[in-house]
Amino acid sequence: MAETVRVGVYGASGYTGSELLRILLRHPNVSISALTADRKAGQQMKDVFPQFTGVDLPVLTTITEVDPHKLDVVFCALPHGTTQHVVADLMMQRPELKIVDLSADFRLENPEEYARWYGHAHEALDQQKEAVYGLTELYREKIKGTRLLANPGCHSGTSIIPMVPLLKAGIVDADNIVIDSKTGMSGAGRGASEGMLFSEVAEGTHAYGVGKHRHTSELDQEFSKAAGRPVFASFTPHLLPMIRGIYATIYLRTLGGAKPEDLHRVLADAYAGETFIQILPFGQVPQSRHVKGSNNCQLGVIADRMDGRAIVISTTDNLMKGASGQAVQNFNLMCGFDEATALAGPALFP
Repeated sequence: MAETVRVGVYGASGYTGSELLRILLRHPNVSISALTADRKAGQQMKDVFPQFTGVDLPVLTTITEVDPHKLDVVFCALPHGTTQHVVADLMMQRPELKIVDLSADFRLENPEEYARWYGHAHEALDQQKEAVYGLTELYREKIKGTRLLANPGCHSGTSIIPMVPLLKAGIVDADNIVIDSKTGMSGAGRGASEGMLFSEVAEGTHAYGVGKHRHTSELDQEFSKAAGRPVFASFTPHLLPMIRGIYATIYLRTLGGAKPEDLHRVLADAYAGETFIQILPFGQVPQSRHVKGSNNCQLGVIADRMDGRAIVISTTDNLMKGASGQAVQNFNLMCGFDEATALAGPALFP
């Protein structure tokens, strides 16, 4: 691909869109050529997000005002359900265009599963067949050759990273996986909602989507592929009164006499040399604040008090490795750049 890539961000007025822009502005090979936000069309980005004051950016427009022939890559940070139509149109108008989709529309390989979890039929089946699930560390080679990248969900990606190597190794019981996953409020998006008011969420926590959260479908898909048979984990997300972060505590039974130290070794071997996945010393507990603002995923393995059990903890920033950072990591691979470009660096702490 050309040294300078013309990029469009569709849905730039949301949290993932603005986070994409924040990252891409420091990318040496990117030219921001189009920004869309239907309800904010005609406004400057600095009027929607004042942190972009002083940055020369295109005016926000509607999608129909953008000429895709003037773009090389489009990031779609649009709502689920509507994205598939936008992507289908883009791929038909400009076949050589590369697309990184941050919605859920192309994550599931089985259209019937998509319909079951999202409540409506998939209407871009030809494009869906091309999509590659975008967990970089697991599908790096496929990502390099795709023109349609399906970025993982934040909860799902945070749990898939530790679980896939363990399931492939056959040292944990695939029928006894319990995931308690917590998220910050930015994961709910920027739209006004009574349930997201400060007085509704501060000084407490609660579970949501219990037994039916849509990210469970991605866990089913990727866990089953890793184990070579159907796997259905117990997964419950919780909302915490913080802005950023995913914190997944995973309870496991070991197999074949494997000890928690063996799980730690498998993860350390699987992710040796990876830039963004950090395996902490055995017994050390990760903290979400230590990945905030970074594209890192930190993993910890802790021995349970009972033999034959282990606890694995995985934490990411839901707007970075859980969304926009992961998207740019995949973009780099798709365009032939070093995958850490514009992403390397430690977390923001304190």
